[in-house]
Parts: sequence; C-alpha cells; structure tokens
Amino acid sequence: MTARADRRPLPGVVGRAVEHELVSGLLDSAPLVTLTGAAGVGKSVLARAVLEEHTARHDGTILRVGCWDGLPHGGLTEALLRAAHPGDDARRDTATAFARRTAPSHNGEPVLGSMGRTGHTDAPTGPAPADDTAIAALAAHCRRSRATILLDDCDPLRDECARLVRRLLRADPALRVVATARGALGLPEERVVAIAPLPVTLGEGIAGPAVELLAARAGAAAPELLVAVCQALEGSPLAIALAAQQLDRMSLPQLATQVGADGPLFYAGPAATVRHTSLYAAQAAGYTLCSPTDRRVWARLSVLPGDFDPWLAGCVCTSCDVPAAAVDGALERLLNASVIERVRDAGGAQEDTGAALPPRYRLPRAARDFGRTQLREAGEEAAALRRFRQACAALAAEAQIAWQGPNQQVAVRLVEDEQTNLDAALTRPPQDAEDALGALEIAVSLWFHWAACGFRREGRAHLDRLLLLSRDDTALRARALWLAGYLAAQEHSLGAAETLLDQAWTAAVMHADSDGLARIAHAHGVLALYRGNTAAAVACLEEAARHRSRDPWFGPGPAHSWALLAVALSSLDAERAREAARRAWESRHSDGDFWLYSTVLYACAATERAHGEPTAALRACRTALAAKQLIGDPLFIAGARNLLAGLRREVRGGEPRRGPDEEVPWWRPAGADMPPQPFFSRLRAGP
Repeated sequence: MTARADRRPLPGVVGRAVEHELVSGLLDSAPLVTLTGAAGVGKSVLARAVLEEHTARHDGTILRVGCWDGLPHGGLTEALLRAAHPGDDARRDTATAFARRTAPSHNGEPVLGSMGRTGHTDAPTGPAPADDTAIAALAAHCRRSRATILLDDCDPLRDECARLVRRLLRADPALRVVATARGALGLPEERVVAIAPLPVTLGEGIAGPAVELLAARAGAAAPELLVAVCQALEGSPLAIALAAQQLDRMSLPQLATQVGADGPLFYAGPAATVRHTSLYAAQAAGYTLCSPTDRRVWARLSVLPGDFDPWLAGCVCTSCDVPAAAVDGALERLLNASVIERVRDAGGAQEDTGAALPPRYRLPRAARDFGRTQLREAGEEAAALRRFRQACAALAAEAQIAWQGPNQQVAVRLVEDEQTNLDAALTRPPQDAEDALGALEIAVSLWFHWAACGFRREGRAHLDRLLLLSRDDTALRARALWLAGYLAAQEHSLGAAETLLDQAWTAAVMHADSDGLARIAHAHGVLALYRGNTAAAVACLEEAARHRSRDPWFGPGPAHSWALLAVALSSLDAERAREAARRAWESRHSDGDFWLYSTVLYACAATERAHGEPTAALRACRTALAAKQLIGDPLFIAGARNLLAGLRREVRGGEPRRGPDEEVPWWRPAGADMPPQPFFSRLRAGP
C-alpha cells in the first residue's frame, strides 16, 4: 500500500472530457464517487485529473492511499493518518498505537499482498474507542485542510475500504471520497461512473481518442494503420501504451500485423506500477482476487470469440468441478469485477415474437488472452473447445428448426446474434475426426443461411474445406455434398455443381436416402433453369415436388420445388403455373415462410406478365420483393428488381414485352461465357 498527500504533476488525459465533467459534477454533490472499469482503462489517471482540478478550485489537497501493496498494521486508517502528517512522528506513532490496538477485522475475507498471499483475522465485536478517535482525527484533518480522500485501486481491500468510508462519512457527512476499483464498493451513498475503453473512431473517417493516444506516441503514420492497431487492442489505454513501446523495435505495419493476428499479446514495458508493466500482469492482479470457480469460468469463457448469453456460457463452462447452477453467479461476479462486459441487458423483447431476450456478455481481448493462457496451462483447452463446437452445433440445429417454423426471421436473427461464434466453430481446426464431423454438422444445419439468405460463397468455402476433413461415408457427408452442389448451382458454377451432385447421388443411393434424391432433382432443376432448358427444369422439379419428404427440417423441400416449377412453367402454360403455385402454398410448413411466399409471388408475377397482365404482375412482384428483402437474398432481389423494372416500363410507357427469344437472361450481362454477376452471393458486412 502507498499513501501520500498527492501533489504529483498531472499526466496527460486523452478522450475523457465527458467522464471528466460527469465525475466533477458528482463530486460537488455526492460524498462518494467510484470510478469502475476493466484493468488498464485509466481509472486512476482520470480520478487524479478530476481531483487536481477540484482541489485547485477549492484550495484543498488530495489524500491518496493505494491498496495493492498489502495492508500494514493498522489498516487504511493508519495509512491515511501517516499521509496526512508525513513529518509528524509523534502523531504517526500515536496513530500506530491506536491502529495496533484496534485494527479492524476482515470478517474472514482474504487480504492480498503484492504476491497474492491471503491471511485472516478474527472478527471484532465492534470498533474500540481508540479507533473512533483515529477516525475522528482523520475526519478533522480533512475538514481543516479541505482534503479529498482518494482510495485508489480498492479491489484487494474492497470490504475494508467500504467500512472506512462508511465510518468517515458518519463522522463528517460533508467529506468527499473518490474511489477507483474494478467493481463498486456497494454503499448507499455511492455514485458509480463506469469508465469504458477509448473510442477508436467517432464516425466515418473520424479518428477517435484511442487513435489520438497512439498517434502521440507513434508520430506521423498512416491513419488506417493506427486505426487497425487500436481496433485490435479494443481501445484499451494500457494496451495502446504498451504496444506503442514496441515501436522502438518494429515498424507500425509490423505492429499492426502482430496485434491483428489471433493469439495473446505479451507486450511489456516500464510503468508506474508492476501491474501495468504488461497486459498479463494487469489481468493476473484481478485473477488472484477471484474464487476458484470464477477463475475456471473466466478461463473457459476464453474459447468464446464473440459475445454470448448465459446458455452458451453454461455449455462451455459446466463440468464436474463447475456445476451448471454456479455459472450464472460466476458471470455476475465477473461482471461486477469488470472482467466481462454486458453488451445487452436482460428483459427486452424481440420485435416480432415478443419473447424475452436474455442478457449477452463479452470477454474483452486482454481478459480473453489471459484466460486462454490459464486454460492451456491447466490442460483444459481441448475439452473446452470441444464443448464450444458441440454448443454451436446445437445452436445451428435450433436455427434450422426455427427456419421451418412460424417466423423465419427468428432463425435469421439467431444466426446473426451468434455469427462470430458460429464462424469460429466452422473455421477452427478440428481436433479429430469426430470434431471435424461436428463442424460439418454446423455447416449443413445452416443450409438456409447459405442457400436462402444468400451467403453462398461463404457456405461453399466452409463445405469444401470440411468435406476434405470428413471423408468417412456418412449420411451427414451425403447431405453436405448435396448442399455444396446446390450452392454451386445457385452460383451458376455449372460444372462444379454437376460433379458434386453426382457424388451426392451416389451417397444418397448408398444410404437409401429418398429425401436426398429429391433434393438432388431440385438442384438439377435449378441448373436447367440457368441453362434455359425449360423442359428439363420442369421434369426435374416435378420429380422433386411429388416426393413426400420424411425430414421437413432440411433443404428446400417439396413446397419450394412446386414454387420453382411455377416459375419454370410461367412462360409455357399459365394454368399449370398457377396450379403449381397453389400447390406450393398449400404444402408450406407455416404462414411465416417468407422464402417460399416470395418465390410463389415471383412465379405469379412472371405468369401474369407472360400472359398479358402486366398490372397484376406488377402488384405481385412488388409484394414478392418486399417479402424477399426480409430474408436478404441478393440473387432473388436482383431478379425481382429486374422483373419490376420491365413491368413498370410496360405499365407506364406502354412498351411491349420482348419475346422469350429476344430477352437476354438478367443474370448474364454479356453471354454465356461471361462470369456471373456479383449478386449471386451476399458478402458479410465488415465490423
């Protein structure tokens, strides 16, 4: 512990104007203001900046005590008295005598020294008169000298700090105390100000305070590199300062590459305290204060690359030494200690279903890197990664079932919420054949995300890689081959599609998978539509549509085959096309099937247009486009917009419709040999 009347020069504070004003305002009215936040976020620097200004305005002083160096005899009271009278030996000896006779107990709570050792004292029956005298003397000194007490880094002595503040405010309600800690002290008089990492950007093309902090140390540099480094370091002032010190031995592009790579950052450099000489040391200081259960949960959460809800945390963390019932409590304690962040509060409701939303949390990079190191050293990394992939497989299966349910947007939102976790489960190298099969199962369950929502290129990349890793002849592999071929057909990669569908057909026959054969016929119908072979498309889609599916959860199914059959028949036979559209709608799984609904409407629009009813076609096409935009498939949206533009010309300008032989397919900008348009696949939005 260190204690002193703090008169050091004020360090530079970047990007904290809002927090500075907030804390200053609270300090004028609240007896206790606590700055909370993660390790290295700059709580102490901001507290000193505010107090420098506050004491200068009121002609006062700062009485600071730092809590991380261990508790001397007499505790915080003696430390503050020594700081108040550094040159008065007699007063210091009196305070020591008071403190040694009446040192407050910790009620069984551990007191951590500089190396994390613990000790216990017996519980007192109550404060002794001499201890009351020391508190009164300290309060009187603060009143005379207009001193504001700064309890810095309270975490290892949080209960002791809370007791001291309670007694001081009882002795002098006008006293002002500022505390910094990773969690609040929990007193009724307390006003808490949460300090977040520095913003990296303030809008499109506007550098934020984090970039300003790095630029001050890096000098003239390319702005995009500064932004990349700060984004990888998540705006942490300590991480940025330590990374900047590495510029003595590497260039900024090298630093950007290094911090952008996956893996822990063990940067170290000189700092005012041992805890701030490295990111590892800063996290380790908080880790020593956690219970064994909280440490295990922290370490196991490190396999989660994105934000998560309590269910996913429970799947990853639960084991023989961490009961499922203990995970929620550990999450709350880690949240209060600023180890994890809450990115969404509980209690909200989904807009479309009204279902209650669970809270979502996030483990920042520094804490995640530290936890991963602890997990690896404990020999638990492989088991945690396996549980993570199994949980993601369950999430993907849940989304697949929701897609065929009453509201497909529920499935879309579930995948969007868990996108980072699902991506990691798909791309992290499997540990063995069983683990590879689990990754393939995720890719197959997300068939609708790739095929219906438009992320075809991404889905094909995952399937191509995972099929190489899962060579055993299984029913799951047969589905994966069909899905890869179906995506290739949708992307107009005709040769690749035929090869994959041939392999899928062989596997489906071997496994007596009649559903698989129907899905293959559906994919061949898509290929025939692209080739302009309407007769072949009708034959294939009729075969797929008449099949009675045994597994309604996977693949487009008979309803969608009827819908595509209506599209294929639209220019040939209006009555058959309308009948196919009716059959598609009658065989749907639910009224919330926007994918099927939009395709049926598109077929109706194409049918009405082909048979001289452009006004009716225009109405159907508008509704089809609106329904399809709820799902977001760029291929279908582009086709509907192309049809809509032609219909508008016909309705408003009286332009006659071209014949089938005169029209160039909208997906072919300049003939059959040209590559397909970029709207075949939807690209993932950047961060």
